[in-house]
Amino acid sequence: MKLCRFSLPNSDLVRIGSIEGDQVLPFPADETFGNLTKPLAGEAIPLQQIRLRPPVEPSKIVCVGRNYLEHAAELGNKLPDEPLLFLKAPSAVIGDGDVIELPPESQQVEHEGELGVVIGRKARNLGEGDDPLSYVLGYTCVNDVTARDLQRKDVQFTRAKSFDTFCPVGPFIVTGIDPNDLEVTTRVNSEVRQRGRTSDMAFSVPFLIRYISRMMTLLPGDLISTGTPAGVSRLQAGDIVEVEVSNVGKLTNSVLE
Repeated sequence: MKLCRFSLPNSDLVRIGSIEGDQVLPFPADETFGNLTKPLAGEAIPLQQIRLRPPVEPSKIVCVGRNYLEHAAELGNKLPDEPLLFLKAPSAVIGDGDVIELPPESQQVEHEGELGVVIGRKARNLGEGDDPLSYVLGYTCVNDVTARDLQRKDVQFTRAKSFDTFCPVGPFIVTGIDPNDLEVTTRVNSEVRQRGRTSDMAFSVPFLIRYISRMMTLLPGDLISTGTPAGVSRLQAGDIVEVEVSNVGKLTNSVLE
């Protein structure tokens, strides 16, 4: 299933829908990612009549740093012994087609294409006998945009990762796929800058979900951004940046100063 969040023209009401061909089938208006039933097949809406919104509205965005050996090396770091976690402000989220804004506070804003994991049900203190993937709603594309100069200056990551527009996500959430060997590719102006596979991650998706759940409760709609392959580079005003994950989709955003 390919899930989206959408609204109708001249309406601020955001609903969840399932993409079927050139139509969206809405779920009941009061449903959330934590209580989805079945879409309303009799209320199909043509895609050209809707406005796609960011597919998630998370209570928190949990990101994983240095989860690919070559990316850690290109920044002069070693792989950590345990997942290196940090939080990104939910207010940074934008959707497919929205604009990444370069803040005046930074002179080195970079892309980081990643696989995003969207939580489907409450996960807390998962044990070895629990199946972490059963807590997943689906998967999406994420660009963990980073002010690299501020990251180095501050040491901790909050400011560098959390400017408004620094978390493009989308365009959809895709359910029912295996996250353990997906290709993650980032292009800037059609040129490949990053390419890696989730099978190369130091810590797998199931491991990350179980690990994170032992520190903080994961709620339906929360987003885990699983780390980026090598090849990060600076974004310039006028760039078009694409993050594509196999079997998931392609996220496209322009860059504005």
